Amino acid sequence: MKTKNTTKNILLTGTAGFIGSNFVPYFLNKYPDYNLINLDLLTYAGTLDNLKECDNNPRYKFIKGDICNRELVEFIFTEYDINGVIHFAAESHVDNSIKNPGVFVQTNVTGTFTLIDVAYKYWMNKPFEYKENYNNSRFHHISTDEVYGTLSEDPTDLFTETTPYAPNSPYSASKASSDMIVRAYNETYGMNTVITNCSNNYGPKQHDEKLIPTIIRNALQGKTIPIYGDGKNIRDWLYVLDHCKGIDVVYHTGKTANTYNIGGRNERTNLQIVDRICTILDEKYPINTNTQITNYKLQSYKDLITFVEDRAGHDRRYAIDASKLENELGWKADENFDSGILLTIEWYLNKYNMSEK
Repeated sequence: MKTKNTTKNILLTGTAGFIGSNFVPYFLNKYPDYNLINLDLLTYAGTLDNLKECDNNPRYKFIKGDICNRELVEFIFTEYDINGVIHFAAESHVDNSIKNPGVFVQTNVTGTFTLIDVAYKYWMNKPFEYKENYNNSRFHHISTDEVYGTLSEDPTDLFTETTPYAPNSPYSASKASSDMIVRAYNETYGMNTVITNCSNNYGPKQHDEKLIPTIIRNALQGKTIPIYGDGKNIRDWLYVLDHCKGIDVVYHTGKTANTYNIGGRNERTNLQIVDRICTILDEKYPINTNTQITNYKLQSYKDLITFVEDRAGHDRRYAIDASKLENELGWKADENFDSGILLTIEWYLNKYNMSEK
């Protein structure tokens, strides 16, 4: 796989997880001259089952390892002559960051520093001087809208690329820190960097702990569906393949040193999300035909909804203005929430071997 000039060898990190495992097959199929090297530690949130369709592709290589392991990262750059990085790897669950913030600082801050510092030394002779053959080498950092904090409930109040950072959880603080490291390597060393900040993703392969998979799984198993607080927290939902297409556009055509927000323009409260999912499940897999449910008093999956104590530091509303990405680079989401959630539910019904009734 080690080549110069004729192909691009791109290091992807953390792509055994949700977003990355949707990105890899999409990217492999679209760019036949790219070799993709996936570095992933396979923590609880990542599994190679997510990438089975890539196993036999000669342009895909999986390496199990930690992005904080500098010696390993240096070896990968040298062995595979890496000329691009798309950095997905991150601890990302807010609840877990509240319980164990140190892991988030280690992975998200130290890991990002290790990757970009190795890239700098491999691609550049000195600040603002790239080595021959690496002039187009780019470091693309995947971040989150949570770095911006929370918004008012005014629908015209949106996160833009110039919104000041105001992270409210250990998770978002660690991502904000990693964004700043990437920014500093552009400003100080002249590295070719871009950052994308996305809204809440959903779709196939998402980890079970997240909101939408939890709603679907618990409903199908007849378990209570837990909703934090009053259920009126608002998020902007982005179908995962639309996010992958946005990353593709920014990696290839985004302006260096720029940040691009990727959002679906699909604001929903958690209550609206759970209501819509339960409505679809009532139609596609009626509760009275679901053999896993033994409580015959249940009329609808909505009867399983329960409210639980709100979590600490729970931001009230996120919503992204993706105008910059749409207007400057021509990206547009293909799925709205109604179409995307149908695709998602169908995928989970297949995963749990529950064909539609």
